[in-house]
Amino acid sequence: MGCGRFRGCLVLVLCVVLLVGLVSGIGVNWGTQLTHPLPSSTVVKMLKDNGIQKVKLFDADPDILNALKKSGIQVMVGIPNDMLYTLANSMQAAEKWVSKNVSAFVSSAGVDIRYVAVGNEPFLSTYNGSFETTTLPALQNIQAALVKASLGNQVKVTVPLNADVYQSAQVPSDGDFRQDIHDLMVQIVKFLSQNNAPFTVNIYPFISLYEDPNFPVDYAFFNGFQSPINDNGRIYDNVFDANHDTLVWALQKNGFGNMPIIVGEVGWPTDGDRNANLQYAQRFNQGFMSRYMAGKGTPMRPGPMDAYLFSLIDEDAKSIQPGNFERHWGLFYYDGQPKYQLNIGSRTNGLVGATGVAYLAKKWCILKPSANLNDDQVAPSVSFACQNADCTSLGYQTSCGSLDTRGNISYAFNSYYQRNDQIDSACKFPGLSVVTDRDPSTGDCKFKIMIQTDSAGMLGNGRIWHLRMVLLAFLFFTLL
Repeated sequence: MGCGRFRGCLVLVLCVVLLVGLVSGIGVNWGTQLTHPLPSSTVVKMLKDNGIQKVKLFDADPDILNALKKSGIQVMVGIPNDMLYTLANSMQAAEKWVSKNVSAFVSSAGVDIRYVAVGNEPFLSTYNGSFETTTLPALQNIQAALVKASLGNQVKVTVPLNADVYQSAQVPSDGDFRQDIHDLMVQIVKFLSQNNAPFTVNIYPFISLYEDPNFPVDYAFFNGFQSPINDNGRIYDNVFDANHDTLVWALQKNGFGNMPIIVGEVGWPTDGDRNANLQYAQRFNQGFMSRYMAGKGTPMRPGPMDAYLFSLIDEDAKSIQPGNFERHWGLFYYDGQPKYQLNIGSRTNGLVGATGVAYLAKKWCILKPSANLNDDQVAPSVSFACQNADCTSLGYQTSCGSLDTRGNISYAFNSYYQRNDQIDSACKFPGLSVVTDRDPSTGDCKFKIMIQTDSAGMLGNGRIWHLRMVLLAFLFFTLL
């Protein structure tokens, strides 16, 4: 349609510009449960090189906050669940925490802290109610401490919650808060609303697929689902939208229909499960980002949204209690190199990897070619290696799932060897292991070489002594 009236076209153009301007850059979650983390300054450079404007932290690591000085990156700083009891029961502790971890960095260091995340998914059913009595009081005390520090308007409190705090019988419009915590959730939402703070929710379509073998695969993504759900005229062709709008309905039913929502975590893992792979992760994250960059929200919230991808870098020390995939959520591998092409709307055409990364020597610990697979030491050796390193890439339809028995054993040995910075005593499995300079990687299965950290290559006598004692104990018990 042509523009017959200049004024009308000008108004239309301005509206489009304003709408696009509302779509701020995507955020990312920066987790730190790694045995060999990249230097914080390297990660901040990665963030800037990729045009990432917002970062969500799970604690208040001073090294990370110092690295974020004058970076222009907006920060959500976190308070771990194990601190909630203290902060809930001591206003002095809350004031001290805010002074040390917020005021000090906002005022003198120029860190752009926008939010304090009080706890992390504290109402997960697996916690059996452990944090139900402390989350709201901790939230209230941190808010009061921010006000006392004259930061109440600049820094907002929030509580990142798992999507299991609300539920629906069938369609999003049935949504309401979980019955066992309904009243508590309403109290928290009311408090957030009174302080102009957002509701933060973590949404994981991957988990829907992981937990239910009958879940329709295409419904977990943003295209291709042929049987959309019709909820009173609102069409849902993906589980993310349906999940998000179930929350919108829960808020609306309890009198908070206009509360701002932050998607605190959204993403897809790349290993550790048959549905966790590079292809699915790229499909999901690019599908999400395409909608995000277009300012397309959900049927109940059709405008731009605020969101943080989960996560930035793989974390090899995370608990695998929820599943082996937990260590593989990163857009980047442990060394800061991108896993796949992804357009996140920055000035680049794809993800930009970390620069200046230093690796250990090109050598690996593997099973001796002459080793007998029937040796009594094989099983306990592999068990020991996997318990003390990371074998989550081994398993059915994982990246190393096609390895034979010898390959599996070698992978386990090498994982332990690399985690312990390639010191000689970490490749001393009784009569079974040998160090090689020939890369045993095959196909999609990569045998890592660990990156150098402050400790790598410069292990003190205390660390070496401790490792030797662990190995001696292992040998002693396996020989009994």
